[in-house]
Amino acid sequence: MTVTTQRLVQAEDSPYALSHLDALEAESVHIFREVAGEFERPVILFSGGKDSIVMLHLALKAFAPAPVPFALLHVDTGHNFPEVLAYRDRAVAEHNLRLHVAAVQDYIDRGVLRERADGLRNPLQTVPLLDGIESNKFDAVFGGGRRDEEKARAKERVFSLRDEFGAWDPRRQRPELWSLYNGRHAVGEHVRVFPLSNWTELDVWQYIEREGIELPEIYYAHRREVFKRDGMWLTAGEWGGPKETEQVETRLVRYRTVGDMSCTGAVDSDADTIEAVITEIAASRLTERGATRADDKMSEAAMEDRKREGYF
Repeated sequence: MTVTTQRLVQAEDSPYALSHLDALEAESVHIFREVAGEFERPVILFSGGKDSIVMLHLALKAFAPAPVPFALLHVDTGHNFPEVLAYRDRAVAEHNLRLHVAAVQDYIDRGVLRERADGLRNPLQTVPLLDGIESNKFDAVFGGGRRDEEKARAKERVFSLRDEFGAWDPRRQRPELWSLYNGRHAVGEHVRVFPLSNWTELDVWQYIEREGIELPEIYYAHRREVFKRDGMWLTAGEWGGPKETEQVETRLVRYRTVGDMSCTGAVDSDADTIEAVITEIAASRLTERGATRADDKMSEAAMEDRKREGYF
């Protein structure tokens, strides 16, 4: 019996029992419908990464056969993987979705933001994100964050209130007993909503397998030109890598998470099928962000500090 089958087989004596994945799916669909009923202008943060892809798939299920009643918002760092941007555009065209793009490069060109010395642009996403939310008057923002990814994200409620500056205050977290969600907010405030909060990386991949969801090819093992920096294999590109002392190699790698090319590392892997990826993840003892995201390694509280400033 495969790992996937083991997780899905539950309560064989009851034909009405939900499997593990069915229960997670039902919870996420309920959250999408709850937001549609409580808020006026929700939006889905969509990057073309696996979590946002699963989130969009769940939204499509939640409202089928009607179209998704939310727009998409992508904060474009300008250092994205081409395969991911191509997937984003295909998904928007296929499902006839509205896409808003907040580009970091526009803010750099206007002098609002300045390039960092280390070349990282993920920390520069906060201002374009908050401007995009404010200018479009979005009052609920769906994000693909999961509690198993990182300790600051583990503190989040499903409905996470943000103040008029987009900042997160863990002391203002609201109880969510019996899956009752409180969406009240004052003018200028908004709520971040996390439909995948209770999912794990393994859950996400098993659901992708079950539903036959297409992903960008970089999630599977492929040969790629990379170089090593701070213990991670980074993709060479115009963003600032490699340096003269960093040697480019062609290696068989895949990506567990996808963000800015300047901070997202690949892992050595020969997992070129979804079954092999699931087996690999089941044996892993590191979260995908802990293993491959340089922006989370800047300090022990890097993610929490950015969330307080308005980050995802």
